[in-house]
Amino acid sequence: MLDKLEQVEQRFLSIQDQISQPDIVSDMEKYTALMKELKQITPVVDKFREYKQAEKTFTEAKELIDAGGLDPELSELAQEDYRTGKEDMERLTEELKVLLLPRDPNDDKNVIIEIRAGTGGEEAALFAGELYRMYTMYAEAHGFKTEIMSENSTELGGYKEVSFEVKGDGAYSRYKFESGTHRVQRVPETESQGRIQTSAATVAVLPEAEAVDFELDMADVKIDVFRSSGAGGQKVNKTSSAIRATYLPTGLVVECQDERSQFQNKDKALTILRTRLYEEQLQKAAAERADARKSMVGSGDRSERIRTYNFPQGRVTDHRINLTLYKIEQIMNGDLDELIDALITADTAEKLKAE
Repeated sequence: MLDKLEQVEQRFLSIQDQISQPDIVSDMEKYTALMKELKQITPVVDKFREYKQAEKTFTEAKELIDAGGLDPELSELAQEDYRTGKEDMERLTEELKVLLLPRDPNDDKNVIIEIRAGTGGEEAALFAGELYRMYTMYAEAHGFKTEIMSENSTELGGYKEVSFEVKGDGAYSRYKFESGTHRVQRVPETESQGRIQTSAATVAVLPEAEAVDFELDMADVKIDVFRSSGAGGQKVNKTSSAIRATYLPTGLVVECQDERSQFQNKDKALTILRTRLYEEQLQKAAAERADARKSMVGSGDRSERIRTYNFPQGRVTDHRINLTLYKIEQIMNGDLDELIDALITADTAEKLKAE
């Protein structure tokens, strides 16, 4: 591990030297790539330097103790440096192991989140709308930007389905464990008998595919134009600006009708199409790896029940890590950090076990 850390530090110094060179500064693409790499390895280098300082403290104290002949006061100071140096080295070793774990290459990407109402009729659609609100409030709290890509709303303000983009550095790393089936238990406003109903919505979190990730051959895409439809009133666009993009090799269909411009709808539809195809490509590659592990935080299978929101008891339970929090109101208002941090910690622990 120490050899690897030395290599990372040398790379850090090399990048620092390169980004000060005029030819690199004038090449924006190369400069940006180097700055991104520097940002990724800086925490590792900082922690390694902490480790080396602790090791120096430990070694010097050990040499003094082994040499002997110290007066009581100096002996006590040397013993204290020996203990703290050793403890710091052990702690920093564990922290460095985590930092050296292979990074998910998608962690820094923007994401497209798709929410669909499941079992439960209108109540499921209302819950889908509340999940959308929860995720957008979380995004706002973290400085991410959101934009609706497509939506199919209901008369009561819910969503049969909604797709939206979250833009920001590290967006995928914060949302990636949200894929799966979310279940809600509560008494619907339309329930006159006061009975608790269980409904569900599915969430898919996709790292946004860039052109370099998945090259979409437009010869494989059929574009159809049609009139937008909606809940009524001003939402209905009278012109034929809605777009249906069909990926001919697999029959995958994406529709966008939220923008007034046909061009904007086409651009959004192709972005979603490219992202879904990229996700399929990633899943296929993962499935083909013989040593693929099934993480305790879930496989991302859309049919997997990952979380239950129980309103009568005021609790939210994540079934993958058996975590229950009695703060449903705060969570529905976008306070997701405790849940997400616990999922990241659990995933990291599984990766360390697999090393």
